[in-house]
Amino acid sequence: MLSEISAELLETMKRAASVLRRAEVPFALAGGFAVYARGGTSSEHDVDFVIREEDVERTLQAYAEEGFRTERPPEDWLVKVYDEDRLVDLIFRPVQRQVTEEVLAESSIVPVGALHIPVLSATMLMEHKLLTFSQHHCDYSRALPLARSLREQIDWDQVRRDTAHSVYAEACLYLLSLLEIIPPASEGGAHEKPRPEQPENAQASVPAGADRTGAW
Repeated sequence: MLSEISAELLETMKRAASVLRRAEVPFALAGGFAVYARGGTSSEHDVDFVIREEDVERTLQAYAEEGFRTERPPEDWLVKVYDEDRLVDLIFRPVQRQVTEEVLAESSIVPVGALHIPVLSATMLMEHKLLTFSQHHCDYSRALPLARSLREQIDWDQVRRDTAHSVYAEACLYLLSLLEIIPPASEGGAHEKPRPEQPENAQASVPAGADRTGAW
């Protein structure tokens, strides 16, 4: 919602997007601003764009020529520029996925603050959010507003397939389905595990030392 994003940050987003356009750098709006652009709920303190890694050098040069302060942080997946004290992240490897022409092609043109710019799909935004979760960072409350506000735009079967390698994403998707925010996994979905067939009259094996109730 616009009320949750400051007017100053919105102007920074517009300035930053205009620099990329003039430099003819392929890009797409990402992060919380992209959620906002697609009608979702977001509260952000910076601006995120995705670009290709091969475009990083000329992108930084273009921003420097426009008066932005540039920074190369220790992280090997993004660079940063500043419009005064307002941060713009330029990400070329979000959640360990390289930004490619194919990734950018999945974006669509959306009006944002009187500009029409490429914005990542709701499906990809959800995938990025889920794949940020790990044993050190697992705050599912950050995924709930995104899932709830953009659920009709998200291909949930694709999300399940593309995040199937992450148990943290699986757990979050299971929680979302229990809360009836998203539909349950479809038949044969990526997170469903086949159960071995057993004969009709088969009895469960009981470990030595346990009675038939399974108690020790």
